[in-house]
Amino acid sequence: MSTLKAELLAKSYKGRQVVKNVGLEVEAGSIVGLLGPNGAGKTTTFYMIVGLVPSDKGKISIDDNDITLLPMHSRARLGIGYLPQESSIFRKLTVYQNLMAILETRKELNKAAREETLNNLLDEFSIQHIRDSQGMALSGGERRRVEIARALAANPKFILLDEPFAGVDPISVLDIKKIIEHLKNRGIGVLITDHNVRETLDVCEKAYIVSHGELIASGTPEHVLNDKTVRDVYLGEQFRL
Repeated sequence: MSTLKAELLAKSYKGRQVVKNVGLEVEAGSIVGLLGPNGAGKTTTFYMIVGLVPSDKGKISIDDNDITLLPMHSRARLGIGYLPQESSIFRKLTVYQNLMAILETRKELNKAAREETLNNLLDEFSIQHIRDSQGMALSGGERRRVEIARALAANPKFILLDEPFAGVDPISVLDIKKIIEHLKNRGIGVLITDHNVRETLDVCEKAYIVSHGELIASGTPEHVLNDKTVRDVYLGEQFRL
């Protein structure tokens, strides 16, 4: 079973340390949350794992592959998929073209295999009916499904979701939760960072809580909810799932 691991990550900006020796693990087929107050260092930690921000210290690896110094596109080839919060589909391309643009980077697939994979993804995410629609014409929910299907077109071992619940209506939240569960059932490891604590803890099996750049708790949602430090600095005494 593949494991994505971050060890003792550190990052400073202009002499101020924003991440101090943070580590986490995501196993294939598991859902993990990375949470914390604004300015806690969770987003910087997440971006270091994605490859958007270089770490000052520490190590990031997939199994025995050290990916700490690799650019994003190289990490993608080794199995890391990334879904940013903002729209990432090509607005002037059709859904079909959006997926094919990724599939064409997979040199191990011939034309027939690419077509088959594309059609399977359209079926899997119930987007066959919009295959010829341009990205700019999609609803928010449709766009998210296409983005996730496109991420899967690269055949990742892990998908890193940045704020998947941000600005989303309650019906779409349920839809996103189902998709995240579907990714897990596919054997993909999912790492989520989101300001929406309730929705994230509801869907993840393990959570890491960061405050003032340091890891203050990790474990099951129940464990971190009952952690006094987490309640004192982040959730408050009245918080309930």
